Amino acid sequence: MTILGSRSGSQILRTFLPEQTVDLRGDIYRVTEWSAPTAIEVDIDRVRWSLLREIAAWTANDNDSGIGAELHRGASVEVVELDERRGVTVERYPEVWLCRACKRIGKSLNRSCKCGQRRWGQLHFVGIHDCGRIEVPWIRRCVTHDDVKVVIPKSAKAADITFECPECHTKTMTGLGFNKPCPCGNGTFRWNVHKARTVYTPRGLVLINPPRPEHRENLKLAGGARKALAWVVDGLTAQRPADVESKQTKEEFLAKLIKDGMDETFAKKMADMAEQGGQLAKPGEHPVDSLSEARRDEAERAAVDIAMALAESRQPTTALRSATPGDQLDQRYRTAYPAALARAGIDGLDLVDRFPVLTAMYGFTRGDDNPSKCTLVPFRRRGGGYRLYGNLAETEAYLVRLDPVRAANWLTGQGHALAGWSAGDTDPVVARVAILESITPPDKKAPQSTGSAGADLLQLIHTYAHRFIRQTAAFSGIERDALSEYLVPGHVGFFVYAAARGDFVLGGLQAVFESNLDDLLTAFVDAEHRCPLDPGCSRGSGACSACVHLGEPSCRFFNRFLNRGTLFGPRGYLRISS
Repeated sequence: MTILGSRSGSQILRTFLPEQTVDLRGDIYRVTEWSAPTAIEVDIDRVRWSLLREIAAWTANDNDSGIGAELHRGASVEVVELDERRGVTVERYPEVWLCRACKRIGKSLNRSCKCGQRRWGQLHFVGIHDCGRIEVPWIRRCVTHDDVKVVIPKSAKAADITFECPECHTKTMTGLGFNKPCPCGNGTFRWNVHKARTVYTPRGLVLINPPRPEHRENLKLAGGARKALAWVVDGLTAQRPADVESKQTKEEFLAKLIKDGMDETFAKKMADMAEQGGQLAKPGEHPVDSLSEARRDEAERAAVDIAMALAESRQPTTALRSATPGDQLDQRYRTAYPAALARAGIDGLDLVDRFPVLTAMYGFTRGDDNPSKCTLVPFRRRGGGYRLYGNLAETEAYLVRLDPVRAANWLTGQGHALAGWSAGDTDPVVARVAILESITPPDKKAPQSTGSAGADLLQLIHTYAHRFIRQTAAFSGIERDALSEYLVPGHVGFFVYAAARGDFVLGGLQAVFESNLDDLLTAFVDAEHRCPLDPGCSRGSGACSACVHLGEPSCRFFNRFLNRGTLFGPRGYLRISS
């Protein structure tokens, strides 16, 4: 085995996936597999549910290669990470050998060129089709001399490439075989440089994954998803879900008894007795019980995400204290911080110094980016089932929760009706429940101009997160592309986390949190919000690379559902009172 180079784990996760072409030492290779990767312990049910959501657009267009139906039938799923000692196995591809000296196209890598040199490179073009197939170009040779060389044009277009015989200079072909049909029968191949985005677009997801399985078990024993939802809807006033003062449901109590080793038949009798004695929660006892089944399921999953993210550590701004009570820093925590949070429309901001985030790639597409026009090619296991290639890391993060009352009033100001909410209401719990019941955030691939309450709320949360990341990067000294978002729009909030790579990253968020968070929030509200490309930007989508957009690793929504007007417009979130 020859070692061709080394890359970081995060680079390999995005640029060295199966079937992806890569440049190594001046040559072109194709990844065949990750060599003996290591399984990551994850909540497979959670991964399966998230994967079904991610591929929904391809499934709806019957372009998911059957993975949606197989997942519903219980197909196995595993998540693996790179074994850095074994690395990644690659092969030379495409096998179109180009002499670096005379530009002849050779027949074999193991023979010298007719010019006497043996410096073989490769023609860096490949053919692709939306079905996911990749093809090596076929080059017509001179029938007289059985020879051919490439004439590279000044442009990068495959159509401008010509081939001629180096002996008689007869042109053998122009382009790379246009109108060559794909074996799938649905069109022809398109030729492009092997590193072009359309040649290979990796598709991935991000999950909050607790580093230790006992966190999931502890949450189940504390009351499960319902208790997590009640904790979040109450505003995270308790330190953790187990501290929420509410009775268990009958199902939760029964599960705890069985978990503790009690016989199931006897446990059911005990649960019946506890129910008759009024020791268990009754339906409708907490506001979350009023949610419809479909909305509650979605809300509980997001609440469990938040609970798992905060399971290892959580420090809210209200817990900050100076070593010397009453000094300047202590006064800043008690007065400047709350005022800055309120002015920015934030209900709460927590520092999470051990944020467990899993980034996993589940497949790729070629050609058109539209799920209705391209086929998702999932990664499969040799023995059946599906494989996700991931990277599990613990890093630091902020959990930012917007003011639910202000958010509810902003939504009604946009013309949306919220169930159970009316002008003049001020109860944050009622506001959170009203938003959860009335809002269905759209999929990341959905049309942006739906005008629905869910699209408007997502646009608000997403735009807020992008501007917050830009300001945080400036104050923390962290590169903007090293900060990423994880949105929980139904709960009117988002996480901003630092990528666990590079120098001077970890600790940057904590330093801002403990010293000048109020300055960051003041800049968020008061710093220039106009775009250098206005009025064009404002008249268009209201967001562009000069004002709001972030790099691809930072934004999971492909810079969609963004508009500065949601924050700073005449009826913007920061323009209305709480």
